[in-house]
Amino acid sequence: MLEPAQIIQILEGHSDQQTFAAGEVIFQQGETGDLMFGILSGTVEMQVDGKVVETLEAGDVFGEGALLHSDKLRYSTAIAKTDCKLAALTEHHFLFAIQETPMFALDVMRSYSDRLRNLKAQL
Repeated sequence: MLEPAQIIQILEGHSDQQTFAAGEVIFQQGETGDLMFGILSGTVEMQVDGKVVETLEAGDVFGEGALLHSDKLRYSTAIAKTDCKLAALTEHHFLFAIQETPMFALDVMRSYSDRLRNLKAQL
């Protein structure tokens, strides 16, 4: 089974690749967002209220919540822990990826569920 970021890379014609230097903010908690990201290389820290809640690596996806909720709000801050290469998908391309590659939807849901489980275990 492919990781969500690998599927994003396969759909490269439908995603933009972005690079972030270590320490650079990808997005801020409280902002509205119109992109989700797949980590092609590097490590990303997710913070809530300035506290690191998880560290994501190549193959992980993040930021999908802003595409799934009507308010488009970011509930965390994403910071490049190392130099990162990310694939970015708009909502339109996210929906295309789900239609064309149904396993992508399942993998994104699995990733989201795993991250929620890990967060709950920290409580």
